[in-house]
Amino acid sequence: MPSRPPDITMDAVYTKPGYLFRRMQQIAVSIFVEECREFDLTPVQYAALVAIQTHPGIDATRLSAVIAFDRSTLGSVIERLESKGHIKRKPSAEDKRVKLLYLTRTGGALLRAIMPAVDRAQARMLAPLKAADRKMLMALLAQLVDLNNGVSRVPLRAEDALEHLGKAG
Repeated sequence: MPSRPPDITMDAVYTKPGYLFRRMQQIAVSIFVEECREFDLTPVQYAALVAIQTHPGIDATRLSAVIAFDRSTLGSVIERLESKGHIKRKPSAEDKRVKLLYLTRTGGALLRAIMPAVDRAQARMLAPLKAADRKMLMALLAQLVDLNNGVSRVPLRAEDALEHLGKAG
């Protein structure tokens, strides 16, 4: 007679790190969108704007590496930012097929204006924790992300991308 399989409960989902990370990602995006609603910007659009401001003349491939975001999906993010007037694309002097990204004055003003809302969103995400637990969580998350970077579909490769950008410009 076959043995009875063990009872499976929702704890098989709810207690797993992958599920908890996904849920926290959903919560983080929800809080960001709520706090930043008046600016009509997603977290990825915000990260792209910060990277473009920090590295004027970056191309989309390097931007993808700097913010660890899928290159094919990033194209639509760039199009939205350009259509909103926050960035402009200019052809590279070396290769006209490559478009270099620059923040517009509107984009720069948006970044300055949104910062308090972004800070509020980040604080709200961690607010339920005690200060020491916030610090510990951030340290552990940074460690996990760093140690698992190589297994990501889109690993963070900021140093490689920016090293090349520095040589090019």
